Amino acid sequence: MTGLSGSVQNLLLYTISILIWGSSWLAIKFQLGYVDPMVSVAYRFLLASGISWIYCRYSGRLMRFGLRDHIFMFIQGSCLFSLNYLLFYISELTLTSWLPAVIFSTMVVMNMLNGIIFLKNRFELRMGVGACLGIAGIVLVFWPEITDFESGSENLTAAAIAVLATYLASLGNIASARNQRHGVPVIEANTYGMTYGALLMLVLALTAGKELTIEMTAVYISSLLFLSVFASIIAFLSYLTLLGRVGVDRGAYATLIIPLVALGISTVYEGYQWSAYAGFGMTMIITGNLLILKRGSA
Repeated sequence: MTGLSGSVQNLLLYTISILIWGSSWLAIKFQLGYVDPMVSVAYRFLLASGISWIYCRYSGRLMRFGLRDHIFMFIQGSCLFSLNYLLFYISELTLTSWLPAVIFSTMVVMNMLNGIIFLKNRFELRMGVGACLGIAGIVLVFWPEITDFESGSENLTAAAIAVLATYLASLGNIASARNQRHGVPVIEANTYGMTYGALLMLVLALTAGKELTIEMTAVYISSLLFLSVFASIIAFLSYLTLLGRVGVDRGAYATLIIPLVALGISTVYEGYQWSAYAGFGMTMIITGNLLILKRGSA
């Protein structure tokens, strides 16, 4: 991105993250079925980390870090490349792929609060208002699906699992921001993080007695490659770089737009019917987006 202005670079990172992750929820659906979710997550990040290690090796990147950095890279990997995805995969066994994307959008608030608690970030009222507008807009866009929930239903349990997954991902964001503040580059941190996350999931799968099977179909293999290369390596590199540049609260607003990409895919491929709720929700999301992305005068 050399030669591009900072704002153009941020917009490019923002767009890459949104487009790839907006389509990844459908790809996760294609991973479910024959292969256990633990094993699929392990495969995804074993492949992604292997590719990253090859890149780091041949690009001459230094991969030596202190114990404290490794601890935080393990935290990043466990929360962002392992346990959170296991929970999202489990939630999608019950929910349609768009609802976990909606729940994932609450990360903008979680990052804001966790940034204040763990990184001593300053709270900005404008960003808080923008986040609330965005989340309210997401609720309106998906109001028909949300009102389908019944007390005590499997949907509520699956939604709670997705909320926990989102919070773990937020903690992973905080760990990544900490690593960047302490001079650990994003690519190196992601490489170690994905390695730790994949190994953790592999150990958990073997401990739980899961079989390391693989579904040799075009749908499973192609979705695995997409999730490993695009959704794991490229999207995480773009997104975490964005967090380091604009902050975990402002950068996390991408998660409010991701469900709309998923919704667009549903409109094209599954015949989603737009409503007045959805149109008004879109307006609120765009307004909140402008509030959060606009920098203060200070």
